[in-house]
Formats: sequence, structure tokens, C-alpha cells
Amino acid sequence: MDLLWQQPRRNTLVSWPKDVDQRLDILVRVAVAAGEQTSRSQILAALVATAEANPDAVAELLHAYRRLASDALAADNERPDLPTVRVPGPTRAQ
Repeated sequence: MDLLWQQPRRNTLVSWPKDVDQRLDILVRVAVAAGEQTSRSQILAALVATAEANPDAVAELLHAYRRLASDALAADNERPDLPTVRVPGPTRAQ
């Protein structure tokens, strides 16, 4: 059986706030804490692939995101309770 996550890859450029990028790193660490071996791209792919493709649901997600205060994710930026994950490749600019 062919699995979606094993299909050929396509690079996608994403530009978003620094705190959202840090949140993605936190999600990777959360997955590792749950025993998963994963990557930033797999987390993003999982979120996109499983999102409800319904106009109202997508609009609700956008509205919720756009209403977040600038410090909404700050509390999650430091999570000493999660394992440290070394990301392969060059270090991203902070």
C-alpha cells in the first residue's frame, strides 16, 4: 500500500511570525516526547492533510489565528519539560 507521507516531496516556502516558527519547534518536541520520530515538515504535512476542508472551518481557523494577541504563544516558547531536538542542517537565523 502506498502511503501519503512517503510520496515525492515538494519544497514550500513559508513566511510567518517568529513565534509561530518557534511553536512548530515545540510541536516537534511534543511529538518526540510522545515517542514519535518526526520533523517540522511532517508536523506541517500532518496538520494540512488532516485539516477539515470546509469553508466555514477554514474561515474559523483564520479568524481565530488573526485574533491572537502578539504574545499568545510566548508561554510555549520555553518548555523545559520537553526533550531537546537537534535539527539537521544549517542553524536557522533567530
